[in-house]
Amino acid sequence: LLREGNDMKEITLKPIGFVRNNVKQPRFGNFADEVSEIVVDEKFAEALKGIDDYSHVIIVYWMDKVKDYVIQHRPQGNPNVPIVGIFACRCPKRPNPIAISTVKLVAHEGNKIKVKGLDTLDGTPVIDIKPYWPQYDKVEGGKIPDWVNKLEF
Repeated sequence: LLREGNDMKEITLKPIGFVRNNVKQPRFGNFADEVSEIVVDEKFAEALKGIDDYSHVIIVYWMDKVKDYVIQHRPQGNPNVPIVGIFACRCPKRPNPIAISTVKLVAHEGNKIKVKGLDTLDGTPVIDIKPYWPQYDKVEGGKIPDWVNKLEF
């Protein structure tokens, strides 16, 4: 990232792989049982060495079907929740449509991993894969607004 004064220049990201699953259209709902395969570019296959020692991984991906963004949003269009700023929800219409999901690692073979619970579409570009480490990723006593529990998953 280059910065000149208050102007920020573009960042270029290249996918390391792509998601393969049965989710062809955007939808709200529970992805807990959805199994996805992440096909990593062959040149990164060895970067998966040791991944089998983890039960969960964090998938960082680019929501490439999102073409515009909003500043404020009512999550899932649910009338029982307030309108909030886009940075106060996990909705896709973000200035940079980057998303993360912590998912169960089901299998690894070669340049492919299978995961359970990934909430994304077939063909979504994957930016990074990180192992889940409780000492960094788990939060004790976290706080969320009451409206989050009113969303339908």
